[in-house]
Amino acid sequence: MSILNTLLIGMPGGSEWILILLAVLLLFGGKKIPELMRGLGRGMREFKDAKDNIKSEIESGIHDTDK
Repeated sequence: MSILNTLLIGMPGGSEWILILLAVLLLFGGKKIPELMRGLGRGMREFKDAKDNIKSEIESGIHDTDK
C-alpha cells in the first residue's frame, strides 16, 4: 500500500500538466510537436509489436514442449 501512495503522491496534478505542456511547447515549438508525437507513436508501436512477438514465441514454446 505504501508503494501505491508513493506513486500517487509523485504524479503531477492538473496545473502541473499545464506547465509541462507549456514548457514542451516553448522548447520544441508548434511545428516540431507533431513530429515528436509521431516518433513517440512509432516507438510505442514497435515496443508493442516486440512484446507481442516475444509473448507468442513463449506461448508457442510452451505448446511445443507439451506435445
